[in-house]
Amino acid sequence: MRPLVYAASFLSLTGLVNAQYFSAGWTPGQPVPSQSPSPVHVSHPSSTPATQHGPGKMSFLDSLVTLGPLSAVSSLIGLNITGAPDLTWDERIPLITDENYAELIVNEALTPEEEKERVWFLIITVTAGQPEGVSKFVDSVFDATYNYTLEQGELPHVRFGRIDYLNVTSITTKWAVWSAPYLVVLKDRGQTLRFYKAGQIRLTDEILHQFLKEEGWSMKEPWESVYGPGGEREYILDYLAQILTKIYGALVRVPKWIMYTMSGGLATFFINFLHKPTPPKSVSKPVVKPATAPASAPATPKPAAASSSATNTPKKGSSKKKGKK
Repeated sequence: MRPLVYAASFLSLTGLVNAQYFSAGWTPGQPVPSQSPSPVHVSHPSSTPATQHGPGKMSFLDSLVTLGPLSAVSSLIGLNITGAPDLTWDERIPLITDENYAELIVNEALTPEEEKERVWFLIITVTAGQPEGVSKFVDSVFDATYNYTLEQGELPHVRFGRIDYLNVTSITTKWAVWSAPYLVVLKDRGQTLRFYKAGQIRLTDEILHQFLKEEGWSMKEPWESVYGPGGEREYILDYLAQILTKIYGALVRVPKWIMYTMSGGLATFFINFLHKPTPPKSVSKPVVKPATAPASAPATPKPAAASSSATNTPKKGSSKKKGKK
C-alpha cells in the first residue's frame, strides 16, 4: 500500500507546478519567462470632432418624476417612469440629426474630386428605444466595421454616421423611412441613396469593409421615386417633414410621464370604442288587423204595392161609424 500512497503524493505535488516551466523552448538555466499581458487595442481617433451623443437636458418636471424617491417608490409597484435607458454610442462616429444634416452632409466643404468620391455609410438605428434585439446587433457590427476600417488604414473617402430613428423626423420623412434598422449608402450630397435592410447583407465587419472597398453598393440601383430627391413631387415630403417636425418639437416639451398617461388613456378609449357591443335591435311587434265581418246578403226590399195598400186600408171600426152617420 505504501507505493500507492507515495504515487498519490507525487501526483498531488505535480499540480503545484506552474505550466510556464514546460513551455516550448525553455532550457534549464534560463530565466523564467513572465506572462506578458495581452496587447491592448489602441483606438484611432477620428479627424473630425465628435458630436454630443448623450440625452438632452431634462426638464424640471421630468427630473422631478424620473429621479429621486418618486422613481424608487414607483419601481416597487412595477411602474417604470424613468423613460428610455441612457445609451452611449461611439463618439467617434458623428450622430446625424435634423439640425446638423445640412451642415455635415449637404454643405460639406469638398473639392470637386472629393465630392465625386465621397461616400457616407450611415446606420438608422432604434437601439435607444430597443436596447436588445436586431438593432443592437447591427449597431455593434457597424461599430466593428468602423474600427476595422481604421485598422486597415483604407477608405479615406468613406465617412461613417449614425441616425437615431427616434430622435429625427425630417430626415426619415424625406427618405420615406418608416422603420429601422437600415444601412444607407449616401452619395452626391444626399441626392443618391441606397437603402439596405438588416437581413439583406451579411453583417460582419470584414464583409461590410469589403462591401465598401469594392463598391458592392454600386450593384444596386439607387432609390428613384417621384417623391425622392430630384423627383417631381419631392416638395410633398418636404412639406410633410416640416409639419411633422413642428409637431414633434411641441410634443417633446411635454414630460414623458404625461405622454405615457395620455397615450394610455387614448389607447384605452379607442379600444373600448372599437370593441363596443352593438345595441340589440328592437323587434317590432306585428300589427294585428281587426277581423272584418263577413258581408251579409242585402235584405230583400218589400214590394211597394203591399206597403201602400196596408197604409190605405181603413179599419173596420172607422167604416162602421161612417155608415151610421
